[in-house]
Amino acid sequence: MRWLVPLFGSGIALIAIAILYRGLDFSLLAVELGKANWLWIAVLAAAILLEQLVQGWKWRQLLFDIKTVSTLRLTCAFLAGYGANVVVPLGISPLVRSWLVARLEGLRMASVLVTTAISRFIDGIVFAVIVGFVATFGQIPQIEGDLRTGLAVAGVLNLIVFSAILFLLFKSREQVLSSGSLVRRLANVINVRSKGRFEGLLEGFAAGIIWPRGRARQFNIICASFAMKVISTTHFLWAGLAVGVFLGFWDYLFLMVFAGFTLVLARFIRVPGGFLIGSGLALKLLGIGGETALAMILINHGVAIILVVGIGLTVLWQSGIDIRNLRHSERDADRLIDQEVTGAD
Repeated sequence: MRWLVPLFGSGIALIAIAILYRGLDFSLLAVELGKANWLWIAVLAAAILLEQLVQGWKWRQLLFDIKTVSTLRLTCAFLAGYGANVVVPLGISPLVRSWLVARLEGLRMASVLVTTAISRFIDGIVFAVIVGFVATFGQIPQIEGDLRTGLAVAGVLNLIVFSAILFLLFKSREQVLSSGSLVRRLANVINVRSKGRFEGLLEGFAAGIIWPRGRARQFNIICASFAMKVISTTHFLWAGLAVGVFLGFWDYLFLMVFAGFTLVLARFIRVPGGFLIGSGLALKLLGIGGETALAMILINHGVAIILVVGIGLTVLWQSGIDIRNLRHSERDADRLIDQEVTGAD
């Protein structure tokens, strides 16, 4: 079962890619890539790094009431998490970035980990708002079925789910801190049966469920989430200009929204290549030819991989983490949790 689901998802991905890019002229694709303008590729690289910097700054606002951490350090931790996730594609990036920041700043890993979750939920809410804006006012490609209604429904569901999770997360803090609560009693039972392995872990999570007291920092978090989406929207603008393609304002917003939903759905059902499939389908709906569309996607994704993963793996190496050991993800996850609970260095 460990390999059956990934193999099944890979099969679906290969079928979807074969259908989407059937009849592709690889010689024409090579021509499109060969004529790419390096100036716009450099702008794309700058936009990708700027997005990560804004993400690190946003995380700084969330952590501020726990400890003041530099934006650069948090940005490097994000990149390190992405780098680890390429080596071990099992979604361990939040674990790695949280452990790295906790180790460098003397914080509890559980507390830092919860702040990354809060940040992700806020991003989900902001994304839902943008989806609603696009579905209400945007110019949506005409296809069979009502794509506008589908986007609107998906956006509403996204908003409800992430808002509910965020609400329940903050409500759970009260339950954790209450000695007689059901959550506390269950945690005590689990701790006893695990022979004290999870002692103090619940308090660590509760300490990380925090929202900045300062209004300015609260505002900064929301603005940073919107800024990240705006910068992300420009990625295909720069990649398109590199191969001589310029679309309209609503087209780029549609690309970001459609590709974003497809990527999340692909991850949920364990289908690799979600970005390649979703972006390719969105560009096809916008009337971009297969070779040109794929060139835009490869430039976008290639630059991101080279920058984010290259810098991320360098940060991991400088932090003294053995990359080879990251492949033993389950064992390493247990080791990191044990270090958090026992206070090991």
